[in-house]
Amino acid sequence: MGGPVRLLRRYNPEVPGQNDRKEKPPAPPMPANSSLDSAGGGGSVLGVYRSLDADKIVATVRVLRSRIRERFPEAGLGYVADELLLVAEKSAASSQAIVCPFLPFRLGIAALVVVFFIVATWLTLHLKISTEIDRFSELLQALDAALNLVLLTGGGIFSLFTLEARRRRNRALKLLHELRSLAHVVDMHQLTKDPATVAEPAAPTASSPRRAMTRFELSRYLDYCSEMAALIGKVAALYVREYDDPVVLSAVDQIEDFTASLSRKAWQKIMINQQFEGKPGENP
Repeated sequence: MGGPVRLLRRYNPEVPGQNDRKEKPPAPPMPANSSLDSAGGGGSVLGVYRSLDADKIVATVRVLRSRIRERFPEAGLGYVADELLLVAEKSAASSQAIVCPFLPFRLGIAALVVVFFIVATWLTLHLKISTEIDRFSELLQALDAALNLVLLTGGGIFSLFTLEARRRRNRALKLLHELRSLAHVVDMHQLTKDPATVAEPAAPTASSPRRAMTRFELSRYLDYCSEMAALIGKVAALYVREYDDPVVLSAVDQIEDFTASLSRKAWQKIMINQQFEGKPGENP
């Protein structure tokens, strides 16, 4: 029987393959401002990426406007980008104004409620109301009148207290309507941009739209339409960062679905154009 098997062997630097296992590189140090929050478990750096930044969205729209102006200085899409930039700059302040409480409005409602209870109390104390009930039908009539009074009073007070919420909702829906209209305008600008007419031009008619773009320019134009549609959806999402009204949330979801369909439509045309071209489009 042979000797014991040697489980360890001496390292020889001249023999290859003996030092294949390499130590893992040390993990990069965490930033100084990324310490974890002991209460919530989230870091200050990570929290930046959990909500939309209105300033970054406005800056992205401004860069897109410049790209469109530089590539297509005479195109109407540049004017649409100007309008989108104005709406995006306004949305940053409007989204904050919607969630801020309107103190004069609340004070007015509180004053009306206080005046109502003062008048109701004075009438109760000074009016002489007969409490004698001879028949059961009179009791039912009194209960019915009291119930109607309570319901009408409660409904009126509830309507007053929800008036501010309805005012906010109407204001948000009005602002979202501007974005929906812009999305339709973007759709109209890419409506006549057909890759087939660039690949196989036909004899134009008297009512044919003007088509003077190359394949590369057509891809860039459709790409700008897709980016603009996506940014319209992001601007709409700014209004529900801190405002969770279900009606407004549904309106924002509808705008995002519509802009996503516009982006898909534009990219379908880009893919068809690249198939005609035989190579992927270039980026500016």
